[in-house]
Amino acid sequence: MSNEHPKLRRAVQGLIILSGLALGGCSALGGSKADAVKQPSPQSKTDRSALRAQAKAIFGKLPTDASDPSRPISAAQVDLGRTLYYDPRLSKNHDISCNSCHQLDAFGVDGEPTSPGHKGQRGDRNSPSTFNAALHVSQFWDGRAADVEEQAKGPVLNPVEMAMPSEEAVVAVLVSIPGYASSFRAAFPGESEPISYDNMGIAIGAFERGLITPAPLDAFIAGDDAALNAEQAAGLQTFISVGCVACHNGAAIGGGTYRKLGLVNPYPTEDRGREKVTGQPEDLHVFKVPSLRNVTETGPWFHDGSIGQIDEAVTLMAHHQIGVTLTPEQTRDLIAFLGALTGQIEPAYVAQPPLPPSGPNTPKADPT
Repeated sequence: MSNEHPKLRRAVQGLIILSGLALGGCSALGGSKADAVKQPSPQSKTDRSALRAQAKAIFGKLPTDASDPSRPISAAQVDLGRTLYYDPRLSKNHDISCNSCHQLDAFGVDGEPTSPGHKGQRGDRNSPSTFNAALHVSQFWDGRAADVEEQAKGPVLNPVEMAMPSEEAVVAVLVSIPGYASSFRAAFPGESEPISYDNMGIAIGAFERGLITPAPLDAFIAGDDAALNAEQAAGLQTFISVGCVACHNGAAIGGGTYRKLGLVNPYPTEDRGREKVTGQPEDLHVFKVPSLRNVTETGPWFHDGSIGQIDEAVTLMAHHQIGVTLTPEQTRDLIAFLGALTGQIEPAYVAQPPLPPSGPNTPKADPT
């Protein structure tokens, strides 16, 4: 990754060319405070039309869901996945569910630097939001899971998180709960043994693929000039011109690639990042770029949850990732723009359903 800075510069230039408007702001990459680009607030209809064209080229259109054409999703799978997402009996002590760390009434996070797991244990990375996660290139900070279906199976068996001892133990719990028999049959018709660990992951993934949050930016891209106020529009222009879009692009506004943390200016971290997955030296301190959707609501920030203020997160990223020292006005406008990425959560979709009662043979909670 030592040659990523020139690549980053070319990526920014390419994105802006695609938008149809060459911006002189690309020269801010690697610059000092004096070099920081100061953009006027785009308030006229002409300015907003040009800005919309740029935004549409860079971010595209947010889909209504993140369905995978190779794996059709049924309503029965979504319903089952929603129930499983909220069921703490998938954990060893029956006290932790997916929703414990990825709370759907809190934009998919728990507000903790790192989440408490089995017996209060904590891992070393922040729990990212499940909203819009299915749009990402992979799952987890290091990309070790290919999709949300695979990701859903990981924490259940992690001894620090939900701590179930084996896939077989999870299936035994599910089989012992009478209400799940009919739900799994409806979700996976024609299978001789529909209750399986893989099908649990598929169902949870089917539900998570509908966790999409359209935001004011999407309304603006669709043609609503009033969707962004003056500061948010100025922030969008700054977001493009200083080079944030080199990493934070696409429908999820991030999540589509991997980058070294400290790409331009070194960032102090002991986390080896993606190198732990690939074993490749060039992946040292490399992480999946996080999505910025709902970012103002999902702190604390960074892979370790060490940053508690959004303005600090913005200025640190500008310095370490694109070599820019932002002016106070740029920081203010960028934060305003990030607020325009806060989306709408459909209450009915994320409402907790009644959990099927345990059966007489359901294994008891094991606090050990």
